[in-house]
Amino acid sequence: MVAHRVLAIVQAGGAGGRMDVLTRERAKPALPFAGVFQLLDFPLSNLTHSGCTDVWLSVQYQGSTLEEQVANGRPWDLDRNVGGLRLLMPQEGTGTLDEDGFAKGNADLLFRIRDQVQEFAPEVVLVMSADHVYRFDYRDAIVTHHEQGAECTVVTTEVPLEEASSHATVEHDDEGRVTRLDYKPEEPTTGTVATEIFVYDPEVLVEVLGELHREISADSEPGDTGLGDFGDHLLPHLVERGKVVAHRMPGYWRDLGQPHLYLTAHRELLTDDRDVLGVPGWTILTRQPQRQPARVLDGATVADSMLSPGCRVAGEVTRSVLGPGVVVEEGAQVVDSVVFSDTVVRRGAAVHRSIVDTRCEVGPGARVGEPDAPAYDDPDAVTIVGRHSVVGEGVVLAAGSRLEPGTTA
Repeated sequence: MVAHRVLAIVQAGGAGGRMDVLTRERAKPALPFAGVFQLLDFPLSNLTHSGCTDVWLSVQYQGSTLEEQVANGRPWDLDRNVGGLRLLMPQEGTGTLDEDGFAKGNADLLFRIRDQVQEFAPEVVLVMSADHVYRFDYRDAIVTHHEQGAECTVVTTEVPLEEASSHATVEHDDEGRVTRLDYKPEEPTTGTVATEIFVYDPEVLVEVLGELHREISADSEPGDTGLGDFGDHLLPHLVERGKVVAHRMPGYWRDLGQPHLYLTAHRELLTDDRDVLGVPGWTILTRQPQRQPARVLDGATVADSMLSPGCRVAGEVTRSVLGPGVVVEEGAQVVDSVVFSDTVVRRGAAVHRSIVDTRCEVGPGARVGEPDAPAYDDPDAVTIVGRHSVVGEGVVLAAGSRLEPGTTA
């Protein structure tokens, strides 16, 4: 039986430093995806379709970049008089140094809001990150949680072994009980990883957070609980208690926390929705301004690409995603790249294996990135142009270059 009182906490407060110039001036969950969505749209849409109506969105770094986007929860039917979407902001003057200010990890955040969780009195606490692309009915994990009598249920997926070191790897027995959890191991032994979706027993969660804080905080700096991320202390401690179970997520799941993974996810969805973007009855809901239809002019070539509303293409676009309002002039090329809204690629310019942010201009004859750059395997090989930047006429940005927001090359 699914719990009637589910508290969902979407953790969207991290700085997203691995995305480099793309997150200098925005929170990572505000990054666009597939042209017309933002990363935050995926957990919020999954919550709506799963019937979860009490949603707390934790924002910290560049929180204002998310506030307008979420529009009080309206796109997800979460703008309600009772329940709905609530923004959790860092606060001062509400408690001890270990409770005020910015959290230093997702487990640290849960400790700081533990009193609010207790006051809400949910049957289960559903916690997730906001920088992954997937489709999932959270009720399935909640059912597993109840049936197994779990203190914590970890939603898992499978990734190639060489990618597992970027995640928390999970081992479990035949009944699904988690026997081992290694957080970002250097030499992973399994490709089963945590998707950063967890179902917690709220009483156990608050109890364990308090125990760990008493054990760890004495060795931490003032204002730092020492709890860090979920894989540092919280999950390993719960695994030791013996009541953590795994629930495998079916279908597609992709972590977009690094530039090469961001490009890879777009490439994987160019010609196949992977049962994520276009499923009837489970649409990805978002807040987007209205635009005129995209236009592909005579002489243009577009192949295996996504064009958003308002685009105007007179050149070549291949295996790429163009955000709303992007212009590709005659003789210009955009190949194996993602271009954000209202950017212009001028006549004769070429963009290869790159990410170009919002309202940029790539000047005539300029070259951004290289056709043979190993950008799908190496985050340092992706060329990134920060928003509101200009690549001047004839300028060449080599593979792996970074152009800070608001600058001219």
